[in-house]
Amino acid sequence: MPPFPKCVKQSSKPSTFCPGCGHQIVLKNIGFAIDNLKMQNKAMLGLDIGCSLLAWDFFDIDSLQTHHGRTIPTIVGYKLAKPKSLSIAYLGDGGAYAIGAQHLVNSAVRDDNITVIVINNTTYAMTGGQEAPTTLPGQITATTPHGADEYFFKGPESVRCINKDAFIARTTTTNPIHLLNTIKKAFDWQLANKGFSYVEVLSFCPTNWKTPTAETTWAYMQTLEKEYKIGEINVTCTSN
Repeated sequence: MPPFPKCVKQSSKPSTFCPGCGHQIVLKNIGFAIDNLKMQNKAMLGLDIGCSLLAWDFFDIDSLQTHHGRTIPTIVGYKLAKPKSLSIAYLGDGGAYAIGAQHLVNSAVRDDNITVIVINNTTYAMTGGQEAPTTLPGQITATTPHGADEYFFKGPESVRCINKDAFIARTTTTNPIHLLNTIKKAFDWQLANKGFSYVEVLSFCPTNWKTPTAETTWAYMQTLEKEYKIGEINVTCTSN
């Protein structure tokens, strides 16, 4: 495997992401997956407001920027106009599970033939590290100095109960091989016109977690991976 995907721009300028940010690992593997499928000239990357927006000039592919939480419907519209495209919505847990939750739910209900990639770092990272829908119980954030409450949202498990046929999986930045293979499966699903595909990626945010390298990549990520199970999501859904 080459050090960089062909569709990633080569530049001498510094990265716009914080040191140690997991977004760069995810984006690099998105690039490898696009290269593998030879879809550089047919890919569209939709970017949400937040840290994900910093990828606007990361790739040598078409991209668009949306208002916070509106990436999914914008990509749905693009896919309807360009049905042979590889249409990707890339957003954080805030954009997907808070302000944009209604769009995620309705896209899953419609079984839209797009791929949604959500970065779950359990915090609102760009705005200063506030509590997010995915913040774990007891986690210290800018708005939970004494620890977050017991409630947190599991997006893939919830969406599975809405759409039993979609490709839904969770992967992690600590295992780039699994990350790449999961992204490839999601893209293959879309290009085979099978409908909705959705990948959540567990990622790290040492800037807002205020953790040193060893604690970030091992101790805390292990905690995340215990709470948020890795792999394709199949759950038993019940209703009251």
